[in-house]
Amino acid sequence: MPADTAPKATDPKIHALPKRAPAHQPFPFSAIVGQEAMKQAMVLTAIDPAIGGVLVFGDRGTGKSTAVRALAALLPEIDAVEGCPVNSARSDQCPDWAQVTATHIIRKPTPVVDLPLGVTEDRVVGALDIERALTRGEKAFEPGLLARANRGYLYIDEVNLLEDHIVDLLLDVAQSGENVVEREGLSIRHAARFVLVGSGNPEEGELRPQLLDRFGLSVEVTSPRDVETRVEVILRRDAYETGYDSFMPGWQAADAALRDRILAARAALPGLTTPNIVLHDCAALCIALGSDGLRGELTLLRAARAQAAFDGDGTVTRHHLKAVAAMALSHRLRRDPLDEAGSGARVARMVAEVLP
Repeated sequence: MPADTAPKATDPKIHALPKRAPAHQPFPFSAIVGQEAMKQAMVLTAIDPAIGGVLVFGDRGTGKSTAVRALAALLPEIDAVEGCPVNSARSDQCPDWAQVTATHIIRKPTPVVDLPLGVTEDRVVGALDIERALTRGEKAFEPGLLARANRGYLYIDEVNLLEDHIVDLLLDVAQSGENVVEREGLSIRHAARFVLVGSGNPEEGELRPQLLDRFGLSVEVTSPRDVETRVEVILRRDAYETGYDSFMPGWQAADAALRDRILAARAALPGLTTPNIVLHDCAALCIALGSDGLRGELTLLRAARAQAAFDGDGTVTRHHLKAVAAMALSHRLRRDPLDEAGSGARVARMVAEVLP
């Protein structure tokens, strides 16, 4: 999601979509109790989508799905061409097959699209529009979930249970940023750049290494172990469900403040200074951990830059690297059968040694 370059809201060509607020908006992001690592990871990808998405693994009922729904309401709106099925920012970016004639720019929520388990490949990538083919004899393309998710988020619950052929498809699209459909006499291409968010329970199966590596950040969530935290979770959820009108205003204001902070961080990101010592720290830490390839260093650096921008700092420092090291590197470690500590603990231990 690059910074918006479309005209400002005061431009007469921009038309706001009619606001159809649901009876109950999602539970506010700011009201989620605890789970700070999960919230931090999602905020960082909102600041810089190039980080590459978030994988959230943990127990059932720990707020994974709630956080994703809340993120959708928190994210800033995007400018898009009215009627464009891939949310293009300019009319010349709309694919030819869409036959979009409108040139109006509208403001719409950042797309957050669910990819359900058991989904068919046609539903994901798109396919021949059967209704138009039968009623009009026209060969037309019906966009899939990847088209809707462009410039937004694609959310997969129970991602570790996803079928292998869908995983392969997502890997191809995530790498190229483009969806290509060659079937039934159709030859279709369209942009498909999205932030991948996956959640799951590790007890139900492991994630394929190829897909695991595609997630920029990974966090583990657990059920709170202290009474006070669990009581606060109950109180806030009960207030949301039984006293919605009185509960929401204060938390909506907190979400708005966080949204403004995310926008400020996006604007500050290009102007950050990254000293060479930080690059050396990235490389030294990844070598010490034995991570394969260079994706670890690149993701660690991007996450640290996003963290610095969010903190309002103009220079990336070792402090920012330490703040994001576990979520950027813990899922990239080789298994060590002689080390009973979890991957997060291994990263923390090595950070203490390499980046004192």
